[in-house]
This record gives sequence, C-alpha cells and structure tokens, in this order.
Amino acid sequence: MNIQDRAEALHRLHTGEPLLLLNAWDAGSARMAESLGARAIATTSAGLAWSLGWADGQQIERAEALAALRRIVRAVSLPVTADIESGYGAGQPADVAETVQGVLAAGAVGINLEDSPGLGDSPLRDTGAQCELIATARRVADQEGVRLFINARTDVFLDQVGEPAGRLSEVLRRAAAYLDAGADGIFVPGVVDAHTIRQLSQGIAAPLNVLAQAGCPPLAELRSLGVARVSLGSRLAGVALGAARKAAQEVLAGVFPAWPEALSYAEAQRLYGHG
Repeated sequence: MNIQDRAEALHRLHTGEPLLLLNAWDAGSARMAESLGARAIATTSAGLAWSLGWADGQQIERAEALAALRRIVRAVSLPVTADIESGYGAGQPADVAETVQGVLAAGAVGINLEDSPGLGDSPLRDTGAQCELIATARRVADQEGVRLFINARTDVFLDQVGEPAGRLSEVLRRAAAYLDAGADGIFVPGVVDAHTIRQLSQGIAAPLNVLAQAGCPPLAELRSLGVARVSLGSRLAGVALGAARKAAQEVLAGVFPAWPEALSYAEAQRLYGHG
C-alpha cells in the first residue's frame, strides 16, 4: 500500500471492533506485534525514549524520534501511528509542522498530539493554543495529500487537572474544540471507571481512545462502552525492561536459569527474516 492507502486503512480501523494497539518502541517490537496479528502499530514515546537512554517527557530530540520512527515503519507492512508527544522543539506551530512533515516522510499515517507541554509543573496548554497546533498538523498533512489520523490527547484525567467533579466537562469541552480544529479522534488516558468512559464515548463525536491500565475494564466491556481504540502505552516496554532486569540480577548473583519464556535464537532469526 502507498501512504494514502495506509492512511485510509488506519481510519477504517477506528470503526467496528476496538483497535487494540501493542505500542512499539523499536523496529523489533513492531515486527513482534505484527507477527502476533496486530492490525496497526502505534509507537510509545516513553518506551522509545527509554530505548535511547532518556527519560520520557520531551527529552529526546525530534531527529532521534523520527529516526526511530523510520526504522519502525520499514520493519512492518501495517499502518503506523506515531506518538509525537507535544510536537517536539518548543511546541510551537512551526515545531509541529516540522515534526508532521518528518512523520509523513517516514511513512507513518497517524499521530498522537498531547496538550501537556511536558515535564515540570506546567498546567495543560491553553485550549486555543492546542487547537492551533492541531490545525497546523492538519494543514501540513492536507498539503501532502495524506489523510493523517490526528489523535488529540488530553491529559486532564491523567494529570488530575482541576477539581475531580469538573474533569469530565473539561475533557468534553477540549474534545469538541480539538475536533473543530481538525482532530480525528480523542485520547483520554487516566480513565478506568466504566461510567466515566461511557460518558466520554457518548459525549465525544469521534473515536474515543483509552489507555489500558490497572483497573481498566476488559476489552469486551470497553467495546460495549463505545471505545474505539485501546492503547497499552509504555506497558509492554516496561514489561520487557523488567524481565531483562530480573534476568540480569540473577546472572549477577551467579545463577544461570533456563529462562523458558525467552525467545530462542532460532525463533528470533525466523521472526526477523534471517532463518
């Protein structure tokens, strides 16, 4: 498929059954997800940052993120959507424009663009300013002739912004503005209770994306609640790092277990096309 076809395919995946995303942090994890039957690949900014030796939160350079994205896109035949955090750089429209141009040049057909400006105690970006970034991303994609899927992320619940009683209405207000600015879907991480998820799906006139985390309803229930997309975020990257740490600790203690859950050399060679 060319990039336009992949973009249309990603849009179609947001209808019908919820799109479950096994977020990848490098080419190898993306190929693994594809081999297990994933229908699309999403990147995880946290996992990608960790793989490069950085903490999450706007610390990696745009060039590093785009280089990793190019490797991921080349490794799979599926549509790829990129977590571009807050747009990189200073988070200004020009920064988002440059990032989206790089995303499209890499062959990816979707982005996550969040309204949290990054690390520190800063509040969420002003709604008007965030809408300008979304509109910029849409304009750049339109100029390139690609129907980029813009997944607008709001961190009201994740960062516990404002009083609890007012968070739902704030998310709905932001979601409506982001959709008017050109977003295709709304990502609301940090929500796990079924009642709130249902209110979000009913109040947002676009595909709703939630983050799978402890306490989150199972996939079948999320489907009934109206969720269109479910992300794992950094969870798989964390599992991989945790398993590697445990194995390393055992070795440093002088123990050499069989590690039956580990991928064998022959399996890895077959997976990555060399055997």
